[in-house]
Amino acid sequence: VQLQASGGGLVQPGGSLRLSCATSGFTLDDYAIGWFHQAPEKEREGVSCLRSADGSLDYVDSVKGRFTISRDNAKNTVYLQIDSLKPEDTGVYYCTAAQAPHCSYYYTHYASFWPFWGQGTQVTVSS
Repeated sequence: VQLQASGGGLVQPGGSLRLSCATSGFTLDDYAIGWFHQAPEKEREGVSCLRSADGSLDYVDSVKGRFTISRDNAKNTVYLQIDSLKPEDTGVYYCTAAQAPHCSYYYTHYASFWPFWGQGTQVTVSS
């Protein structure tokens, strides 16, 4: 199982970014894909989860309405669209995979449920 996050960068507050998670070594439909955010000097926190097989999808409350997770099975890629970026969105974003039965609260929120991690992509929101 391999994952590679990309698409981060320096963005002004209010801007948008689309992060990509390229996957390989497994069938995307058989796994849930999660996104986590680690702000400077803070713990890694859940952002969103998507499981294609049953269509389950979840977001933590703090990002609802601004973050959108999606997938392109033909490209084996999962995306995280981030709109209306805020300075507190700054940090490293990681994508992760697990053979989760569905995107429950626990998978969306807790890094310990996820065994496979890619390297992160840095997002900096600053004027």
